[in-house]
Amino acid sequence: MKITAARVIVCSPGRNFVTLKIETDQGLYGVGDATLNGREFSVVSYLNDHLIPCLIGRDARQIEDIWQYFYRGAYWRRGPVGMTALAAIDMALWDIKAKAAGMPLYQLLGGRSRDKVLVYGHANGKDIAETVDAVAHYRDLGYQAIRAQSGVPGLASTYGVSKDTLFYEPADADLPTESLWSTSKYLNHVPKLFAELRQQFGDEVHLLHDVHHRLTPIEAARLGKELEPFKLFWLEDAVPAELQEGFRLIRQHTTTPLAVGEVFSSIHDCQHLISEQLIDYIRTTIVHAGGVTHLRRIAALAELYHVKTGFHGATDLSPVTMGTALHFDTWVPNFGIQEYMRHTAQTDEVFPHDYQFKQGFLYCGETPGHGVDINEKLAAQYPYQRAYLPVNRLEDGTLFNW
Repeated sequence: MKITAARVIVCSPGRNFVTLKIETDQGLYGVGDATLNGREFSVVSYLNDHLIPCLIGRDARQIEDIWQYFYRGAYWRRGPVGMTALAAIDMALWDIKAKAAGMPLYQLLGGRSRDKVLVYGHANGKDIAETVDAVAHYRDLGYQAIRAQSGVPGLASTYGVSKDTLFYEPADADLPTESLWSTSKYLNHVPKLFAELRQQFGDEVHLLHDVHHRLTPIEAARLGKELEPFKLFWLEDAVPAELQEGFRLIRQHTTTPLAVGEVFSSIHDCQHLISEQLIDYIRTTIVHAGGVTHLRRIAALAELYHVKTGFHGATDLSPVTMGTALHFDTWVPNFGIQEYMRHTAQTDEVFPHDYQFKQGFLYCGETPGHGVDINEKLAAQYPYQRAYLPVNRLEDGTLFNW
């Protein structure tokens, strides 16, 4: 089965998405997600200028060899741009292979480990009272796990808080916006948020929280310890993870479960975190970590050390990644949870899919492949619009982690 063509489709039905479509001489095609939020055209160029010319004429069935060709065959490898481009190719090839087999992707991976996939949504508000209302709304929608974020008194804006709680999109401007941050104000506020949430909802919902890489290890240890009475499902991205050893200090001081990894691009970014049992959930995503082929290796390593999956699933991933992730989640033995932010109606129209949400769970469909397609004619009606993620400064003006 020879690859005869491959092309990149860029569209913006509410936000920017980059999609790769690979065609074969047997009439089958596959689609992969190549979206890198705020840096979309870097991946477009890498695909068009460097990878696609090498794809034409190759056997689409040889997924492993193609993956190794683009990974081991590249002297400059890893990194978010290269691994996102490779993930798009990998997703599209798995889509083709499953279609050729007449199977939904999860069957090709080894079959079901579960009937449904537990997901969590994002509840937020400008203050604690609004966040309580948002959590109640998500609970009424059927969610059994909810990430809770709240505005911090004294800060004009806070990560995770948006005007629309269902369709939060942080890439919000043609040039980066700037926001201010205070670690002390944040640390004083967050325990109050979760005390109120447990007071209002008891233990009936799983509660999660995202720090977004803004603390030092000892600050994260303090926060994790103070949140222990509220039994969080996890504390996410407590510190920048370039220093994997930093999690050792956090682990020494708190039993609050830890999750990290959405910005990782390879198994090497999380090897020590997993093998030293410094985290409980690995959040690497198919689109930024080299596709299904590489994520299988990460999940297999994690399983050895009792680490579960908890893949990133915000709106900066297209439905192509979400559909592929759900098939992976349905199969992978050490599944934990799947982040699920709903896409806009325009996005869902451009990317028709067969997965469904019901009472806090997502169900992947039985369509051969990963179950997601792209309507190219409709996509053309939504041209690319440059959008940057914000940057963050401390109150004294020092540039900080966003």
